[in-house]
Amino acid sequence: MNSRDHLDSLNPAQRLAVLHGIGEAGAASPPLLIIAGAGSGKTATLAHRVARLIDSGVDPRRILLLTFSRRAAAEMARRVECIRAASLGDATAPGRAAITWSGTFHAVGARLLRQHAASIGLDAGFSILDREDAADLLNLVRDELGLSTKQTRFPKKATCLAIYSHAVNAEAPLAEVLGRVFPWCDLWEEELRRLFSAYVEAKQRQNLLDYDDLLLYWADMMRLPELAALVAQRFDHVLVDEYQDTNALQASILLGLKPNGEGLTVVGDDAQSIYSFRAATVRNILDFPTLFDPPAAVVTLEQNYRSTGPILAASNAVIDEARDRFAKTLFSTRQAAQKPRLVSVRDDVGQVDYVVERILAAREAGVALKQQAVLFRTAHHSGALEIELARRNIPFVKYGGLKFLEAAHIKDVVGLLRWAENPRDRVAGFRILQLLPGVGPATARKALDHLEAANFAGDALETFRAPAAGAVDWPAFARLLSLLQGFAADWRSQLELVRDWYRPQLERIYDAVPARLADLEQLEQIAATYATRRAFLEDLTLDPPNASSDEAGAALLDEDYLILSTIHSAKGQEWTSVYLLNLVDGCIPSDMAAGSVDEIEEERRLLYVAMTRAKDELHLMVPQRFFTHHQHRHGDRQVYAARSRFISAAMLPLFERFAWPRQVAHPAAPEATATPRIDLTRRLREMWR
Repeated sequence: MNSRDHLDSLNPAQRLAVLHGIGEAGAASPPLLIIAGAGSGKTATLAHRVARLIDSGVDPRRILLLTFSRRAAAEMARRVECIRAASLGDATAPGRAAITWSGTFHAVGARLLRQHAASIGLDAGFSILDREDAADLLNLVRDELGLSTKQTRFPKKATCLAIYSHAVNAEAPLAEVLGRVFPWCDLWEEELRRLFSAYVEAKQRQNLLDYDDLLLYWADMMRLPELAALVAQRFDHVLVDEYQDTNALQASILLGLKPNGEGLTVVGDDAQSIYSFRAATVRNILDFPTLFDPPAAVVTLEQNYRSTGPILAASNAVIDEARDRFAKTLFSTRQAAQKPRLVSVRDDVGQVDYVVERILAAREAGVALKQQAVLFRTAHHSGALEIELARRNIPFVKYGGLKFLEAAHIKDVVGLLRWAENPRDRVAGFRILQLLPGVGPATARKALDHLEAANFAGDALETFRAPAAGAVDWPAFARLLSLLQGFAADWRSQLELVRDWYRPQLERIYDAVPARLADLEQLEQIAATYATRRAFLEDLTLDPPNASSDEAGAALLDEDYLILSTIHSAKGQEWTSVYLLNLVDGCIPSDMAAGSVDEIEEERRLLYVAMTRAKDELHLMVPQRFFTHHQHRHGDRQVYAARSRFISAAMLPLFERFAWPRQVAHPAAPEATATPRIDLTRRLREMWR
C-alpha cells in the first residue's frame, strides 16, 4: 500500500509524530513525547501512529495501548481499524488489526495480575473493591481498632481512604502526604499507620484488591527483574494517552516496561495537568524527555481544530505565564471578530441574570442548549444558577451527580454477585446479610464468622441459626447463595435467580421502586453481554457505566438541556458557547488551593482548560461581590472580589470588556429614585450571631 494514504488528512506536525522512529519491521523505535495542545487532534494522531506501526509489520497483539477510560481505549481501537480498512480498501482489515491489549492502567493491571498471581503470592480469584466498598472495609477496620470512639474527632472513612490512596499513588511517605496534602490530619499519623496496616491485612485475608493495589502490585512486579522481563517482552510498543494525568506509580510501571524508552510513546499536554488531588503530577510529562539517553524526541501539536483565533489568543496569554511548561502557541484557521467577553456584574444575582439571558438568546439564534455549558471551579458555585434555571423551566445536567454503581439497589445486586464470586469478601457479605428481615450488624458479623469457621463451604449458611424475625426468609437465601457459588457456567440463569430473590427485598426496603427496577433491568442487559460473572464484575468495577447519572435523568425530561459542569469534569469536552462563573481571586485561584506555587500553577492550568473548551463564544464572569458560605464564626457573608490574578492588565486588550447591567461600570453613582432595599434574610441571620 502507499504509506501516505492514511496520512493525507494530517498536518505536518501530526505526520511527524505518526512516523517518528518507524522504520523496517523489528527496528527499535526511540522514545517519543507528543505534546498535544487543546483541540489539536491528539486522538487522531495516536490512532494513526498505531495504524502505521501495524502497517510497518508490528504484530497488533504486541502493542499495549493505555488510556484513562475503557471507552477511550475502545474508540482508539475502532479508529485504528477504520484507518487501516480505508487504507487497504479491504473490509477484512479491521479483524487483522485487532489490538488485544488496550484499556485503563487499572484494567490492564488486573489482567496481568491474574495471569501472574501465582508468582507474586496472590490468589487469581481475587475480587476488586470499588472506591465506596474500599471505604466501607476501611471503616470496618477503623471501628475494630476503636478509632471511631476517639474523644478527638478522627478522620472519616473517605478521608482515610484518600490519604491511603494518595500515599500509594504518589509513592510518598505517610508523613509527607499528611504534611503536604492533609495537614489537618497530621496529629493522627501513628493511628493512621496502624489503620492502614490492618486494612491491608483485612484485604489479604479476604482475597480483595482495591484500585490502588492494581497499580501497586503491577509496579512491584516490574521491580523484580525476572518477572519484569517476562511482562515487558509481551510488548514491542507501549503507547499512553493523557500522560499528564499519570501519577508516580504509573510512571514507575512504564519505566519498568520500557527502561530504555524503546517503543514507548506518550501523549499529553502539560498545560492540562489538573488532577494533583488524585496524586497525578505534572512532573511526569515535564521530565519525560530527560529520563532517557539520548533524550526522548518531543513533537508539539499546535494547530487547534476547535476554537476561534481570538479565544486561542487569550488562552495562550494565560498559559504563557506558567512557571514550567513546554512552549507552544495554539493557532487556528477559524478566525472571528468576536473576542472572549470579560463580563463585570454586581453580584451573584447579576451573574445568574446575565448567563441565563445569554443562554436563552443563543438558543433563539439556533445554538442548542446541549451546545452550551456553564463551568465553575467548585460544585456549589452553581447553586444560585440552578435555582434560576428551575424557576425558568430550563432543563439542565450537572456533571458529578450520583453514579450508577453508587445507587443502593445496584450495590445490593452487585454485592450479592461479588459475595458469591468470593465468599471471603466480608464487605459484600456484611451488606447483603442486612437486607434480610431481622438481621442487623451484630447478626451479620456472627453469620460471617460462622461462614469463615466452616472454611467458606457452599452450604455453611444453611446451618446458621437465624434470628426469629428472619427465620422464614433465611433458608431460601442460604440456598440461593449456595447455588450461586456452585455455578460453573450458565451465567444468565444466575441473574434470574438473583432478580427473583431481590425484588421482594427491594419493594420492602426502598421507595421509587419502578425507577429502581428499570435500573436493574439495565444492569441485566449490561451483564448479558459478558460470558462470565467474573468478567462482568471486573469491568463494572473498573469502568462503571453512567446510566443512572443526572444526564440519563435529564434526557427523559427533555430532548435538549443545558450543561453545568465543574472544570475538572469538563476536561476533554467542547461546546459552542462556554460561560465561566466567578473569575475572581478566591474562586480561580481557589483560596483552598493557594498555599504553594505548585497549587497556584495548577489553578492557572484549570483556567486554561476552561477557556479552551469554547469553540465560538467564551464569557468570563467577574462579580464585584458575592456570598461566601460556611464562614467560620460569622456565617455566610458577602465579600468584595478582585478579578483573577491570571488575567493581568496586559491581557485585557485580548478581551471584550462588558458590564451587566450597564451601570455596573459606575458603581459609585446610585440612582436617585432607587427604592431602599431591606434584606430581611440578612437581618434575621445577624440577630443570632
